[in-house]
Amino acid sequence: MLYKDIFMAFFRSGLLCFGGGPASIPFVHREAVERYKWMDNEEFVEIVAIGNTLPGPINTKMAGYIGYRVGGFFGLTIALIGATLPTAFLMIVLLRTLSHFSNEPWAMGMMRAMVPVVGVMLGIVGWQFLVIAAKGLGWVVTLAHVVVAAMLITFVVPHPAIVLAGLFLWALMGHGLLEKIVRSNKTKNEKPTEIAAQADDEPVPPTKEA
Repeated sequence: MLYKDIFMAFFRSGLLCFGGGPASIPFVHREAVERYKWMDNEEFVEIVAIGNTLPGPINTKMAGYIGYRVGGFFGLTIALIGATLPTAFLMIVLLRTLSHFSNEPWAMGMMRAMVPVVGVMLGIVGWQFLVIAAKGLGWVVTLAHVVVAAMLITFVVPHPAIVLAGLFLWALMGHGLLEKIVRSNKTKNEKPTEIAAQADDEPVPPTKEA
């Protein structure tokens, strides 16, 4: 039953998602977090963040990790088959049948009508990511990260993976530095207390009577 659920979860996401990689994120989120509850929102956000820094389609990366996490190597295989089989089948069917209608007005209208739907789904998932990030970082720091990342991706760095990796390393180094500062201050504050406690615990030497 577990492997059937893994297959159906990624089969549905691969069959119904429209627009490729980023568009599959809301579908996988619905299956893995809401339907089967294999993980919570925080872990799913971490999977998406790390997956976006790695090469390859995000849908297959999520399928591989989640399938392995839930069902081991066999679950990984089942998830990848479920995620890629619908795409391969539809590519064969659509290229042989609908390619003749690609320039028809009704076909072009159908394709354009799906674009705002995908945009809304991505916006909902993006808002959920912001809320989760704000719980740990606060809204000011989270929005600052959003502004910096948007500026870098738009005007400076050509690939989002470089921005994600840079922000990750910056946060990691900043957290380590902050932890060291807190630890050193805590040690300094504890030393006088420990010395005073040791002084109170030491026995008073007997005095010699004159």
